[in-house]
Amino acid sequence: MTTGVTVAIVGAPNVAKELGKKGTESDLTLFNSVTEGHATTLVEPTQFPEKFSPLLTALSMADRCLLVVSELTRSVAETIATVELAEAPTTVVLGPAVGEAELARALKGGRLEAAPKVPFDLPKLRDLIDGWKAPLAEGPVMVPIDHAFPVKGVGAVALGVVRRGTLHAHDRLRLWPTDKVLDIRSIQVHDIDRHEAECGERVGIALKGVDADELSRGQVLAPEGSLASVTELHGPFQKCRYYRGDAAAGASVQLSHGLQVVPAEVGELGSGAVRVTPDRSVVRMKGLPAYLVDLSVPTGPRLIGRFTVEG
Repeated sequence: MTTGVTVAIVGAPNVAKELGKKGTESDLTLFNSVTEGHATTLVEPTQFPEKFSPLLTALSMADRCLLVVSELTRSVAETIATVELAEAPTTVVLGPAVGEAELARALKGGRLEAAPKVPFDLPKLRDLIDGWKAPLAEGPVMVPIDHAFPVKGVGAVALGVVRRGTLHAHDRLRLWPTDKVLDIRSIQVHDIDRHEAECGERVGIALKGVDADELSRGQVLAPEGSLASVTELHGPFQKCRYYRGDAAAGASVQLSHGLQVVPAEVGELGSGAVRVTPDRSVVRMKGLPAYLVDLSVPTGPRLIGRFTVEG
């Protein structure tokens, strides 16, 4: 039995490849490392800053975050503003070209001001990451899908991390937010067949009852009745302190919740609350964060802010 952890490595490209073996590649690139029964998945938002969603997706996938500051550029400033509102515990890695005083000014006033800070040293970073584990979340199993593809002779295969509970082969789970109910044919953890996978482990799941082209990032495998498909989300709102746009009620935005990224319209956006209507049904995961993004903002971060989803 392995333990697992997923780590977002943001702020500087080409760092994750020094810490793991390259795996799945899309707008994100995943790197894997398995040592003494401990499996680490490193997620790099490869297409950021050209696209904003890979950054939020990487952070939403992660149990922990390494923010690598090798220089203070516009994209690094946007990364800092986004990580500041994300939930993943973060360690700041200081590159040799950035002084401590300069970094302190960039992080002042936010949660990252008090975050652990370490120098850029690859062997020490490997040791640090090897000591991290995913937090255990009890309850009905929940597996958000981040990639999917067909396999000849197997059928549809979905990739994701068990975020709650324990996944068992032959479980019967709903594919949220659709109405489809699927059977778990088999489970692999880092290419090893398993009868079950624990919270925090990254899995490849062979599915019965669905074609690969019906699967997409953001869908969630979970028991019937454990989640909800909705067309409105609301909750207490926290604005990104660096956002310079003018999003208000009626604005067209991007909504990011879990690994779902969909267009949405703001119905209410006040000092303490937000209500937003996505353009399709989404999975509501009560208590987890959702983010609003303004892709039209001319300057500053594209992140408007975040809210905790209420039931």
